[in-house]
Amino acid sequence: MSTERDSETTFEEDSQPNDEVVPYSDDETEDELEDQGPEVEPTQNRVNREVEERRETLRKDCSWQVKANDRSFHEQPHFMNTKFFCIKESKYASNAIKTYKYNAFTFLPMNLFEQFKRAANFYFLVLLILQAIPQITTLAWYTTLVPLLLVLGITAIKDLVDDVARHKMDNEVNNRTCEVIKDGRFKVTKWKEIQVGDVIRLRKNDFIPADILLLSSSEPNSLCYVETAELDGETNLKFKMALETTHQYLQKENSLATFDGFVECEEPNNRLDKFTGTLFWRNTSFSLDADKILLRGCVIRNTDFCHGLVIFAGADTKIMRNSGKTRFKRTKIDYLMNYMVYTIFVLLSLISAGLAIGHAYWEAQVGNYSWYLYDGEDSSPSYRGFLNFWGYIIVLNTMVPISLYVSVEVIRLGQSYFINWDLQMYYFEKDTPAKARTTTLNEQLGQIHYIFSDKTGTLTQNIMTFKKCCINGKIYGDHRDASQHNHSKIEQVDFSWNTYADGKLAFYDHYLIEQIQSGKEPEVRQFFFLLAICHTVMVDRIDGQLNYQAASPDEGALVSAARDFGFAFLARTQNTITISEMGTERTYTVLAILDFNSDRKRMSIIVRTPEGSIRLYCKGADTVIYERLHRMNPTKQETQDALDVFANETLRTLCLCYKEIEENEFEEWNKKFMAASVASTNRDEALDKVYEEIEKDLILLGATAIEDKLQDGVPETISKLAKADIKIWVLTGDKKETAENIGFACELLTEETTICYGEDINALLNTRIENQRNKGGVYAKLVPQVQEPFFPPGGNRALIITGSWLNEILLEKKTKTSKILKLKFPRTEEERRMRTQSKRRLEAKKEQRQKNFVDLACECSAVICCRVTPKQKAMVVDLVKRYKKAITLAIGDGANDVNMIKTAHIGVGISGQEGMQAVMSSDYSFAQFRYLQRLLLVHGRWSYIRMCKFLRYFFYKNFAFTLVHFWYSFFNGYSAQDVSDKLSLRFPGLYVVGQRDLLFNYKRFFVSLLHGVLTSMILFFIPLGAYLQTVGQDGEAPSDYQSFAVTIASALVITVNFQIGLDTSYWTFVNAFSIFGSIALYFGIMFDLHSAGIHVLFPAAFKFTGTASNALRQPYIWLTIILTVAVCLLPVVAIRFLSMTIWPSESDKIQKHRKRLKAEEQWKRRPYVFRRGMSSRRSAYAFSHQRGYADLISTGRSIRKKRSPLDAIIADGTAEYRRTVES
Repeated sequence: MSTERDSETTFEEDSQPNDEVVPYSDDETEDELEDQGPEVEPTQNRVNREVEERRETLRKDCSWQVKANDRSFHEQPHFMNTKFFCIKESKYASNAIKTYKYNAFTFLPMNLFEQFKRAANFYFLVLLILQAIPQITTLAWYTTLVPLLLVLGITAIKDLVDDVARHKMDNEVNNRTCEVIKDGRFKVTKWKEIQVGDVIRLRKNDFIPADILLLSSSEPNSLCYVETAELDGETNLKFKMALETTHQYLQKENSLATFDGFVECEEPNNRLDKFTGTLFWRNTSFSLDADKILLRGCVIRNTDFCHGLVIFAGADTKIMRNSGKTRFKRTKIDYLMNYMVYTIFVLLSLISAGLAIGHAYWEAQVGNYSWYLYDGEDSSPSYRGFLNFWGYIIVLNTMVPISLYVSVEVIRLGQSYFINWDLQMYYFEKDTPAKARTTTLNEQLGQIHYIFSDKTGTLTQNIMTFKKCCINGKIYGDHRDASQHNHSKIEQVDFSWNTYADGKLAFYDHYLIEQIQSGKEPEVRQFFFLLAICHTVMVDRIDGQLNYQAASPDEGALVSAARDFGFAFLARTQNTITISEMGTERTYTVLAILDFNSDRKRMSIIVRTPEGSIRLYCKGADTVIYERLHRMNPTKQETQDALDVFANETLRTLCLCYKEIEENEFEEWNKKFMAASVASTNRDEALDKVYEEIEKDLILLGATAIEDKLQDGVPETISKLAKADIKIWVLTGDKKETAENIGFACELLTEETTICYGEDINALLNTRIENQRNKGGVYAKLVPQVQEPFFPPGGNRALIITGSWLNEILLEKKTKTSKILKLKFPRTEEERRMRTQSKRRLEAKKEQRQKNFVDLACECSAVICCRVTPKQKAMVVDLVKRYKKAITLAIGDGANDVNMIKTAHIGVGISGQEGMQAVMSSDYSFAQFRYLQRLLLVHGRWSYIRMCKFLRYFFYKNFAFTLVHFWYSFFNGYSAQDVSDKLSLRFPGLYVVGQRDLLFNYKRFFVSLLHGVLTSMILFFIPLGAYLQTVGQDGEAPSDYQSFAVTIASALVITVNFQIGLDTSYWTFVNAFSIFGSIALYFGIMFDLHSAGIHVLFPAAFKFTGTASNALRQPYIWLTIILTVAVCLLPVVAIRFLSMTIWPSESDKIQKHRKRLKAEEQWKRRPYVFRRGMSSRRSAYAFSHQRGYADLISTGRSIRKKRSPLDAIIADGTAEYRRTVES
C-alpha cells in the first residue's frame, strides 16, 4: 500500500502555509515548485545548482520570443497556429480588445441559433411547418409566422442594441493613441495597431496600452511610477526601474529606432506579480523580472515620459488573462420557465392525444352514419384521429406561450430603467448614476444567498486618515478644547498658523495643538518629529506645494499628519533629510534605513542630529515593538490600554519609539551592516539579523491610530443584508490583520464573534475526512448520510483564512511527482490502471474536502479570505455555486475582481477612482457599496415579485383561454408591489421569499394551472347552460356558436383583466388605463370584426356580420357575462381575504401597520464597551505589499537633486566598498 502511495502524485502536506504572503501564482509550473535541495549544502554546490536550474528553467519556459522594431520577425511560419482547417494566424495577439459577440456577418445566424435553443421558439417553428400542411392545418400559417417573427425580431433588436454598446466601448479603448516607432520616428498610433515588438513612448497620466518592458524614462536611473488602481484598486504609487544599460543608451529617438534587442521570456499567463525573461543585446544577456515590466491597465504617474518594448498585447496581457471566461448568465426563473414549458408540451401532447382518440371513436360511432357530416373524404376513423392530433396541437398552441419570452424581456427592460432612473442610487460627488448593464438578471437580484465582496475600494475608500494618538500615556483626538474640556459640538482645529499645513485634516482636539505650541511636554514634539523623519516617503513640489508619494497610504497619512501638526518633511538626498520643526528647518544626516518587510513588521531610521548625537527612530506593530522595549518604560501599560481603546474603535495602530546610540556602538554595528548589505547570498536574512542587534532597549513614545475610512453606510448595509439572511464573504489580497480589522469596522465581526483561522478548521476537516473514510464501505450507499454540523449549535462564528491555508485545505497546492517514477507514458496496462485509479482517488478526496470546507464555511456567519489571488477569489465563488446551489453575487472595483465578478451569478462593479475594469465586466454598476442594499432589498425584491406575479397570471390566463376549446370539443365531436421601498429597507426579512423561491415554483405553477382549468370550466359551462333552450326577447334565438363565442370571449377578457386588478397593489393612471383600456379596446375590435364594412372588404374571412351587436343586445347575455365573471373572481377574493386574516405573511403584517411604521428608524452603530486588557485584536501597520522606497533612497537612484561634495564622497566610498566586496 505504501509503495502504491509513493508512486502517486502527492500533495505537499509537510509544508506550513505562510499567512503573510500571497500564495504561488495561478499558472506556476511544477518545476518552479520543486524542492530546493537539502537544507545543509556546500556553498559552491548550491551556486552551481542554482545557475543550472535557472538555465534549465529558461530553456523550458521562456519560449516567447520578441524582437524589437521588427514586425516581420513575428510573422514567420513557425509562429503561426492553425485556427480553422487551413486558416492560420499568428500566436502573437493583436492589441485590439474584443468583448462583443457578433459582427455584421455572424449576427443573424448566431442570434437565430441562440433564440431557437429556447424550447418555445423551436416549438413554434415546428408548428409553423405543420400549419403549412393542408391536411392538418386548422389555422392560417400567418397566425403563427407573424407572432414568431415579432418575437424573434424584438429579441434580436435587444441583443443588437446590447452588442452595439459593446462595440462602442471596445472602439473607445482600441482607438486610444500613443506614440510608436515607425520608419525611424515616433508617430501617433492607435492602440489597436500596436504589435508585439513595437517600441512605444508614454507620457505622464497615460494609460499603459500593453504589457511592456521598461527601457528608459525621464526619471533618475529610469525609474517609472505607476498607479495600479485598475489592477488591484490601490491608489498608492508603485515604482518600476529599467535596466542600467537600456537607461544609459536608449534615451533618444534615434537610438530607440535602431534598438534591436531580443527578448526570451515566459508564455502569456495571469501572474501579476511575476515575470521571468532575458534580454539579449550587444552580445550580452540581461535578466528580466517583474520590476521592469509595466502592465496594461496601469497609469503613468509623476514621470514625464517613458519608453517601452511591447512584450504581450491584447488578449495575451496579464490583465486580460485575469479576466476569466465570459459566461452566459441566465436566471433561476429562466431555467424553471424552460422546464415548465416542457411540462406544458407534455400536457398539450396528452390532451391532443386524448381528443384525437375521442374523435376517432366519435367518427366510428357517429360520423360515419351521419350523411350531413360527410366531407368528401373516405378516410378511416383512425387516420382522421391522427390528423386531428396535429390539428389540436395547432388549435391549442396558445398553451405554449409564444409571447412569454418577449413579455419577460420587456418587463426586464422596464425594471432596468427603474434602476437607471433611481436618484437614491445616484452619486452626486462624481456624477455617477447606477447602471443596469444587462437586462436579463433583474429578478435574480431578489434571490441572492451569498455576497462576495472585495475590500480595498469596495468596502473602504482606500483613504487613510490620522484620527487619534497616544503620547506619553495620554490619549489625544477626542472633541475637546484647549482646557481639556470635552464637547460634543466643537469646531475643528484651525491649522492656519502652520504655513505647511495642507488643510485636509479634520481634527478636533484643541488641547493637543496647545501642547505642541507650548512645548511643555517635549515627548509631544518628539512624537510628531518621529513621524516626519522615520519613513520612506518621496517628496516633490508642484506649484510650490509639497506633494508626497508613499509606498502605502498609511505612511502617507502619518507624514501628512506630522506636516499639519508643525513637523513638515521638506526634502531628502541620498544621505540627508530636511525637516521643518515648528517653522525652523533642520537637516539630519541619514546613517541607515532599516526597511520594512512582512516578517519584521517595523521600520527604523538612524540619523545624526546637527548637534552630532546619533538616534534610532522606529515605528511598527505593537506585537514586535513591545518585545524590543527597554524594561524601564513607565508608560507601557497606559499605552497598552490606549491600544485596546483604538482597537475597539477599529483604528489601525502603530507604536513609535526611539533610542540614543553611542558613537562607538554605531561604528561597530555599521561594519556589520555594510557587510550584510553587500552579501552575495541570503542578503535579506543577514540584514534582518543585523537589524535585530540595534533595534532593542527602545524607549516608547506612544502610538498612532489611523482610520481606514469605510465608504459611507457600509456597516448599515451589511447589517441590513445580514437581516435579510444574506451571508457576506470578504475576499481580499490584503493582510490578515488589516482584513480582520475592517471586518470589525464594518460590523461583519463583533466582540461576541468566535473567530476560526486556517489552522483551526484544517484540523476539523481532517477529522471529518477520517470519519467519512471510516464510515465508508459496503453498506455506505445503502444508509443515507446524515450531515453533522462542524460546530455545536449556538454562538456566532466567523472564519478568517489566508490564501496559503486555502490552498492547503482545498488540496489546491502545486503537486510534485516522484522523480523515481516520473514516466512520460505508463509502460504496462497494470501501470496505466494503477495511475488512473490513483488520479480518481485524489480527485474524489479533493472533491470531498472541498465540499466539507464549503459546509463548514457556510455554518459561519461571516467569512474573510485574505491574501488571495484573483483565481482563488473565483474559485471560492465557484465552490459555493457548485456545492450549495445558491445564488451568488460578487462585487468589486479592480481588475483583480473581474474573474470573481464573471463567475458569480450576478456581478456588480464599483465605479470610481479605482478604474473601470470591473465595471466593464459587471452586470450592474454604481459608485458606492451602500447602494447594494437598495439594489437587492428594493429593486431586486420588487423585480422578483413582479416577475412571479406576471408568470403566475400569464400561465393562468393561457390555460383559462385555451382550455375553453378543450371543453367545447366534447360538444362538437372532438373537432400580479406589496410595501414601499422604505419599508423594504426597514424590514430586510421580507427578502427571504426570493431566496426560498416562494413566489414562483412548480407548486405555484400547478396552482396557476389548476386556477386556469377551473376558470376555463366556469367560462365555458355557465354560458353553455345559459344558451341551452334559450330564446331572445325579440323572438330570435342567439344560440349559434359564434354568439356563444362572443359571450365566452367577453367574459374571459373581463375576468383576466379584473384578475390583474386584484394583483395590483398600487393603482396609477398607467395601470388603470391598461386594464380598462384593454377591455374597451377588445369591444371596439370585436364590433369592427362583426361589422358590415369589414365584411364588404373581406367577405371570405369575415362572414358573421352583426353577430356581436345582436348577441350583446340581449340583457340575459350581459347577466350571463356578469355571473361568469363573478363566479371566477369571488372565490379568489374570498381566499385572499381569509389568507390575509388567518395566515398573514410578513408583508401583510407590515402593510397592515404601514402608517405606524412610516417613521423611519435610524440605524445605530453597535456600542463598544471598553474592558481593560480584554481586547487582543489590533491591526498591524499596513505597509506596502511590495518593498518600500528605502533601497532607492539609500542608493540615490531616485534623487534628482545634485548631491553635496560630502554626500558624493560618502556615496562613492560606499559604492567602492561594495564593488570591492563583490569582486
